[in-house]
Amino acid sequence: MARLLYRLGFGAQRRRLVVVLLWLLVLGGTAVGAATLSGTTSGSFSIPGQESTTALDKISDEFGAGGGATARVVVEAPDGQKVTSPENAPKLAQLVQKLSALPGVTSASNPLDPRAPTVNADQDVAYSTVTYEAKPGDVTEEQRTALFDATRDAGGLTAEATGEATQAPPHVGGPAEVIGVVIALLVLAVTYGSLVLAGMNLLTAGVGVGIGALGVTIATGFMDLQSTTPILAAMLGLAVGIDYALFIINRYRHELRRGRDVGDAIGTAVGTAGSAVVTAGLTVVIALAGLAVVGIPFLTQMGVAAALTIIVAVLVAVTLVPAVLGYLGRRVLPRKQRTAPAEAAGEAGSHERGFFRGWIGVVTRNRVVALLLAVVGLGAVAVPVLSMETTLVAAPPAGSTQARAERMLADGFGEGFNGPLVVLFEGDNAAATAAATVPAIEGANDVALVTPPVPNADGTAAMVTVIPGSGPATAATEQLVTDLRDRLADVSGATTYVTGATAVSVDVAVALDEAMPVYLALVVGLALVLLVLVFRSLLVPLVGVLGFLLTIGASLGATVAVFQWGWLADAVNLDGTGPLLSLTPILMVGILFGLAMDYQIFLVSRMHEAHHHGRSPLDAIGTGFRQAAPVVVAAALIMFSVFAGFVPAGEGPMKSIAFALAIGILFDAFVVRMVLVPAALALLGEKAWWLPKWLRRLPTLDVEGAGLEEDRKELVDATR
Repeated sequence: MARLLYRLGFGAQRRRLVVVLLWLLVLGGTAVGAATLSGTTSGSFSIPGQESTTALDKISDEFGAGGGATARVVVEAPDGQKVTSPENAPKLAQLVQKLSALPGVTSASNPLDPRAPTVNADQDVAYSTVTYEAKPGDVTEEQRTALFDATRDAGGLTAEATGEATQAPPHVGGPAEVIGVVIALLVLAVTYGSLVLAGMNLLTAGVGVGIGALGVTIATGFMDLQSTTPILAAMLGLAVGIDYALFIINRYRHELRRGRDVGDAIGTAVGTAGSAVVTAGLTVVIALAGLAVVGIPFLTQMGVAAALTIIVAVLVAVTLVPAVLGYLGRRVLPRKQRTAPAEAAGEAGSHERGFFRGWIGVVTRNRVVALLLAVVGLGAVAVPVLSMETTLVAAPPAGSTQARAERMLADGFGEGFNGPLVVLFEGDNAAATAAATVPAIEGANDVALVTPPVPNADGTAAMVTVIPGSGPATAATEQLVTDLRDRLADVSGATTYVTGATAVSVDVAVALDEAMPVYLALVVGLALVLLVLVFRSLLVPLVGVLGFLLTIGASLGATVAVFQWGWLADAVNLDGTGPLLSLTPILMVGILFGLAMDYQIFLVSRMHEAHHHGRSPLDAIGTGFRQAAPVVVAAALIMFSVFAGFVPAGEGPMKSIAFALAIGILFDAFVVRMVLVPAALALLGEKAWWLPKWLRRLPTLDVEGAGLEEDRKELVDATR
């Protein structure tokens, strides 16, 4: 692989104009495609074939439900008054009339309609259901603004709006995200000692993430993607794009200091660091694409979209980066090093690693203590995982009109009103069977109200709405879903289904719990095989994977402590505490595993290279660490900055996912890879590089580029 990538990098810098123009052409093409072919994203999570999802589809077919997006405008009378009083009823009617005339609205129900009143028992809270012509996700910002403006002028009544039509799709590119990119630029500038080179690194990464994110945007015009998919792809693409370019640029500078000419240095950088980039990118792609084994379509789409963005980032790193380096030449070095002899330049670079020489010296001398501290420390941070709760029912931001509307509904109609469950009966005598089953439903724990059965037009189906006594994201309501299904399992005369937001959440959680062991076995197994091929060792990959398990535990524990317990909530601009999104654990496993193996490959490959060249195990650890650690630190700080930039202004589930990834990067890079792994390898000594004889026939992935040194002259002549 190193030889192939050497030729690719050398060829890219020789034909740099063609390479740059081709990438710009692809970027322009995807931008045009995104502007003309993009569609909308979905904010719902569901699994085809699950009971709750099947029931929703049947309800839509048999009752004509669904279609246009809806909003609930909740109205509350002043203290001591009623919405039905002579002075307030006309105000409510006027508000309904105003809602009916809003842009894109097809109807607005009258809360005082005697045929279907929507007023609470105390008559101080009522709501109107506003239906739009547009489907969920297609309601425009102007239409949402008009709705919110209408609620502000309710003639003395308090009016707030909630529902799917009020939810804006998540966005990328806010001030917080920009701050993350600026911090990444500063880290690069300090690492390189050049703002121009830092900007070049950021621009090449921007080309890759732009193509990847715009490609995902194009895909929204042809398939129903979840709303977090473009953000996840952009976040990952930007982070790894910067890091992959950093590793190649750093190796290129190293080769220039050794006295190589520009073309040879670029080819060598792509052949060595580029091999590590390709291998690391492959581990990330395996981890993300492996999400397909879970069997949840929207999760598969998220994983595949992010994996494709990673592939683009790798291609940019091994083609566009060397092409741009061809234009910069020796200007990537500080002025004093551009004309300095190779020995002097190399000596100048070595002085920069004094801190890391001291770091690795302390770790290897005190290897047992360092290993224990790392394991115990990460284990302590992981303790909150034991109380982790997950759900798909996301609460609206505190202080928003949606949160105020839901609070008014809960106060007026009960906590469970915001998360009703629906029982669907199918059969020739569906309505009669449903009516006979209502007493059994009412006997379940935490049931506040059961409505009379509502039959469809031909009498082959009937719906019963169950209002729980608890809120939609509570354990009591989740248990009620299970209890209802158990009670209805033996009903004769009709087929029964239980659905609703909480029921969908329960079904997704069950599917994720069943898929997690299979996913872990597949991803970890494939990555172990890949790492064995890279390092020609069994114990080095095992140490890396075990360290990753500690990373996952600690990052999930920290996320639970912040987002569920409320610790340091102000630091992340948290609106309110609650269960984590059900997808958070499996997404973290997929993303962090790939990124953790990135650092394992970049750091340990330099140690392996030193050991391959005859260094003792302890010396190889020190040499490899001093060479790779500065770049790994910079890469980790950059990735942390990018992920952390999505936290303060993050919306919905992306806030907690971005936090988990950011804190996971810190734990993995600075504790696992820079303390635990070197300490463990120092304890293992020569055994760390042991490989059974029966495995030595496996092909070798020459990530360190050992083959380049053996036939360099032949390669240089061939590429020229």
